[in-house]
Amino acid sequence: MASASLQFFAFILALFGVFGDIAATLLPNWKVNADVGSNIITAITQMQGLWMDCTWYSTGMFSCTLKYSILSLPVYIQAARTTMVLSCILSAFGICITTVGMKCTKLGGDTDSKNHACFAGGVCFILAGIFELVPTCWYTREIISNFLDQTIPESSKHEPGGAVYTGFISAGFLLIAGVIFSSSCFTRQQGAWIYPPKQHHFPSTEQESNAGYSLKDYV
Repeated sequence: MASASLQFFAFILALFGVFGDIAATLLPNWKVNADVGSNIITAITQMQGLWMDCTWYSTGMFSCTLKYSILSLPVYIQAARTTMVLSCILSAFGICITTVGMKCTKLGGDTDSKNHACFAGGVCFILAGIFELVPTCWYTREIISNFLDQTIPESSKHEPGGAVYTGFISAGFLLIAGVIFSSSCFTRQQGAWIYPPKQHHFPSTEQESNAGYSLKDYV
């Protein structure tokens, strides 16, 4: 089983990943468009997220509009909503399960039960990281393709916002934590192969009897 310090480090990474996952899901700045206009006083920043669109003015005022209609949204936004919510649920389950299976806690019973709990929690973290990484990459691809499209006017082009970068970082944290937790239950089994138990050989009674018989023949 992995050391308690390594598991605690993975648990801290998982916590950062969960918080980043939730923040990326709720933040409205998945893509940002800055329109300066003729005067800096009229500058506005338009932000679009999975659940709402916000407009921030240079005067400090801002307004947000919720996206009520699901069917009117593009496919990549609908897929991002579903997978990000699943990622949040799986990462929350992973936190609960690994809390029981960590070596530094007194929960979970014997060593084998803790190993199984760590493996299950690690799988939850890995799945949560994949579910978060896929929509983030897909969303980024759509932003870049629209930005490079010459037929789209400059005022309608966007750039990746802070929520996208938060999603990438938190997905990496979840994947690293999941690999550490899922591999911790195999460390003990690998040690048995590297250091096999010593075998003690004792002479059999049959060999002793044969040896005594041959000595009698020579006498």
